[in-house]
This record gives sequence, C-alpha cells and structure tokens, in this order.
Amino acid sequence: MTDTAPLQLSPEAYAGRAAAIEAEIGKVIVGQRSLVRVVLVAVLCEGHTLLEGVPGLGKTELLKTLAGVVDVDFARIQFTPDLMPADIVGTQILEEDESGRRRFEFRPGPVFANLVLADEINRATPKTQSALLEAMQERTVTVAGATRRLPRPFFVMATQNPLEMEGTYPLPEAQLDRFLLKALVPFPSAADLVAVVERTTGGARPTVRKVVDAATLTAMIDLTRQVPVASHLVAHAVDLVVATHPDQASAPEAVRRYVRFGSSPRGAQALILAAKASALLDGRPNVSSADIRASAPAALRHRLVLGYEAVADGVAADDLVTAVLDAVPDPPVGMRGAP
Repeated sequence: MTDTAPLQLSPEAYAGRAAAIEAEIGKVIVGQRSLVRVVLVAVLCEGHTLLEGVPGLGKTELLKTLAGVVDVDFARIQFTPDLMPADIVGTQILEEDESGRRRFEFRPGPVFANLVLADEINRATPKTQSALLEAMQERTVTVAGATRRLPRPFFVMATQNPLEMEGTYPLPEAQLDRFLLKALVPFPSAADLVAVVERTTGGARPTVRKVVDAATLTAMIDLTRQVPVASHLVAHAVDLVVATHPDQASAPEAVRRYVRFGSSPRGAQALILAAKASALLDGRPNVSSADIRASAPAALRHRLVLGYEAVADGVAADDLVTAVLDAVPDPPVGMRGAP
C-alpha cells in the first residue's frame, strides 16, 4: 500500500460495508449467521480466528468466500505432517546474477499476505505450527537474522478438526492464545442442508463480488478501536477473565474443579475488542455489558486449559464459560450506558 492519508469512515458507512460483506458471504454460505458474524467481528478487530468442526461443514469455503469479498492479498496454506516452517515464512535462496556473483536472496512464504488461510492447522507438527507464533503476535517474520514486517491488515484464519480425529496434533497454548476468537462450526439443520445440497449439485455455482478493499478495511479496523468503553465495563471484562482462574475467590465451583489454567490477559483484550465491533455492527456508538458477555464464549473457550476431570465428566469449555457468566453478575442497570 502507498503512503497516503488514512481513509476516514463514519459509523453508518462502517455498518453498511459490514452488511455488504455478510450479504455477499450469504450467497455462498447457507445459514451459519452466528458463525459468519464471529468471523466478521474478528476481521474488524484485525484479529486471528480459529474455526473448529468436523470435515465437510464449510469451514474452508467460508474463509475462501471471505477472501473473495474483501479485496486483499490472499494465501492458502494446507497444513500437513510434512510441512516445514520455511514453507510458511519463506527461506534464503542462493542465486547467481548476470556477472556470476552469488548471493542469498529471501523468498517470502505465503504468510506475507493480508489474509492467510491456515487450513487444518492441527495436522502439522508443533514445530511447523510454531512458525506462525511471531507472525500472529508481532506481525513480523524473522529469517536468517533479518526481521521483516508483514502487510497490513494481517489475519490468520485457521481451521482445525476436533482432536479426536486421526492425524491431529494439539495446538500449543501459546498459539491458541494468539487467536482473538474461536468459533465452533455446528452441523447444519435439515433445511439448511437441503439448500447446501441444491446449491452444490446443480450446474450454476454462486459467485461473490469484492465489496471492500484493503484501505477501507483498514479504516474499519481503526474505527473499531475508537469505540469508547466505560471503565466499569473494562473492569467487568477483567472480572470475567479473573473468574476463569481456579485459584481466585470469584471462580465458580465448576472452574475450581475442572480448570487447570484460566484465561490470559489476551482474553480481556478479546472481550473488549469484540464488544467494540459488535456495538458498531448493531449501529451503536458505545459498548454495553451485553456486548461483552455475548463475546465471552468465542473469546474465552480456547483460553481455558481443562483438567482430566473435565474430559472424564464430559464438561466442555463452553460449559465453564457459562458458569463464569453466571457467577460474575452483570453490572447494575445504571452503569450500563456510555461513559
């Protein structure tokens, strides 16, 4: 992108562009509105998203459709057990110029794109998964002692299969924590499945158009961060995160019993950022406690490290997030408005 004055958007234009993105995605993706909204919220926060579900539910199709709607550089990486870190970040290549002199030149990998689809990310080995850690947090890549900045905006949109499936490796907690939001992809209803089959077995396939370019998307991301949040609502987000730690007095009994480690501070950041985007998408200029609490499952479910007792008793992370929401009361009505 060239060095130009940043684009300015009004909240109305923001909501209109976001609605256009959702409408275009809806031409391809049947139903799954809440899932599409989670992905859109993460994009508007310039955050990374992890989609988990069994194969065949349209996880990859959703993210490819998003890339077709947003006019940014797109790269897809199919994670496999033999994938190496250099296949992601790039490597040094020995090249010879016209005069016969040899020198090393850096060949950037697919991570040097705006939107990176990490498909079936948990099928690669932990060594390869770790190649994304610096890119996801610092938005830079270091190869052969040289640090290179990634383009903006930059998102990693990853899909993964449940760990119970063959050929999967658990993602390290440090990498999971770098995903702003994690969405669970449900099996479609019978009516939605009928529509999916009709769309995918006929002669014509739906197409989407690009409705937002990189400059506009960056302006939307900047506007998201400008949404005001009252101090008591920031404190409420922090209270929710603190209650996920089993050694804290505010932790509910279920957390004390089933959680080994609670959410990191990134969980509170995710709650606030997602709430800001949700408020703008709903046409409101400031965040409410409902925005924060509605964002809790996607922001916290992947940040809880569960013990063996949870697996034995069939307790999921979402059950524990619900327990936290029940244990931490909503701020008083008089304190829910704008600062």
